[in-house]
Amino acid sequence: MISASNISFQYNTNSSFTFPDIQLSAGEELLILGKSGSGKTTLLNILAGLLAPQAGEVTIAGQNLYQLTGTKRDKFRGSHIGLVFQKPHILGPLTVRENLDLAQYFSGQKESSLIPKVLEELGIGEKINSQPQHLSEGEAQRVSIARAVVIRPKLILADEPTASLDDENAFKVISLLKDQARKLKAALIIVTHDQRVKDLILNHISMGGAS
Repeated sequence: MISASNISFQYNTNSSFTFPDIQLSAGEELLILGKSGSGKTTLLNILAGLLAPQAGEVTIAGQNLYQLTGTKRDKFRGSHIGLVFQKPHILGPLTVRENLDLAQYFSGQKESSLIPKVLEELGIGEKINSQPQHLSEGEAQRVSIARAVVIRPKLILADEPTASLDDENAFKVISLLKDQARKLKAALIIVTHDQRVKDLILNHISMGGAS
């Protein structure tokens, strides 16, 4: 479903990264652990089609990402990849439902009935008409997960999804991500420095840093 091979990236002459190869099938999970500066977010951005590597290939659902033009890559990302960021980045003037409607619109997904269903599964069904300023930190992160999954992605990428959460909410977020990926038969990749979640995903790799 997703493969990444021989990936390398260089910001400048003093900071270059060579990344481990990745091969995941539909429904499989991977945890990428690394300290700040190890390049894990750089790798996630490359896998998401947001940052072109200097070398290597990323293939998702049979499509080589970096053989696409920038516009076509953006469109592919919108319909195939669900992104969960460390900060939820929910649009303030809009309600939760409107934020998720917008995600579906840009993905070409028209299944509006999926929105309340996913919110209920994430335990925030009653927040569907709420605005972001009325959400707790944990609720906002769940909305971010919902936004990623309502497009029915083939791949879910999560960047430090537990970084600002207490233990209880951190474990819940990982459980919810795994549950949603399983229901969608989507591959799931989580990048984090959070050692608390290491035992929650058996398949994991550790990253050192720049060379």
